[in-house]
Amino acid sequence: MPTLTIPSPLGALTIEERGDAIVAVHWGRAPKEAPTPLLQEAARQLGEYFAGARRDFDLPLNPGGSPLEQAVWAAMARIPYGQTRSYGEIASEVGDTPQSVGSACGSNPIPVIIPCHRVLAAEGKLGGYSGAGGTKTKTTLLVLEGALLV
Repeated sequence: MPTLTIPSPLGALTIEERGDAIVAVHWGRAPKEAPTPLLQEAARQLGEYFAGARRDFDLPLNPGGSPLEQAVWAAMARIPYGQTRSYGEIASEVGDTPQSVGSACGSNPIPVIIPCHRVLAAEGKLGGYSGAGGTKTKTTLLVLEGALLV
């Protein structure tokens, strides 16, 4: 499976491609490989995002997951840049519980691009974050987007 590791304000991120689609973004490094055009494009778009020059990603994505996870990830992908939704709001949208939404957020294989960081707990509380750095990383992403002031 082709991968490309890039630097970011969150540390090294490794983008993974399978079947002409992005299937994962991992924290950390992978062995160096020759990048594919899709991985190079994903790296370019992530670089623009972290530089504050991109609000939306235009990449083919194929996160593997259950039908509920797919529905939650699709709902998260519709949250506009700089905005947030609660676990409860997403749960209402997909017809399940906030706990199930939290579980799906935690298993999101393509963080940042599928913006699970934009999902907050009740009453605007931060909630958790499964990526490296936990809530510190979530806060960094929300501050970058102007959705959270520190």
